[in-house]
Amino acid sequence: MPSTGGYGSSGVPDIIACYQGKFIGIECKANGNKPTDLQQKNLQDIINAEGQSLVIDEKNIDMLKLSIQTNESNINKN
Repeated sequence: MPSTGGYGSSGVPDIIACYQGKFIGIECKANGNKPTDLQQKNLQDIINAEGQSLVIDEKNIDMLKLSIQTNESNINKN
C-alpha cells in the first residue's frame, strides 16, 4: 500500500492549489501508474465541489498547461 511518507494525507492529490479562485487537485503519476480508489474518490469530490482535478503523467503533461490556459480564458470572459 502506498504511503505518504509523513508529508500528506492518504488519497489527497500530490499538488493542491487555488488558481484565480479555482481549486485544483493534481495527481502525478509515472510509468503508467493509475490513481488508487481513494485518490479517484478525492479527485471526484473536487469536481463535485466545482473544482478541477487532473491526473498528470509523462505522456499528458501538456494537459496541465492547456487546463491553466482554459481557466484563464474563462475567467477573463467574466
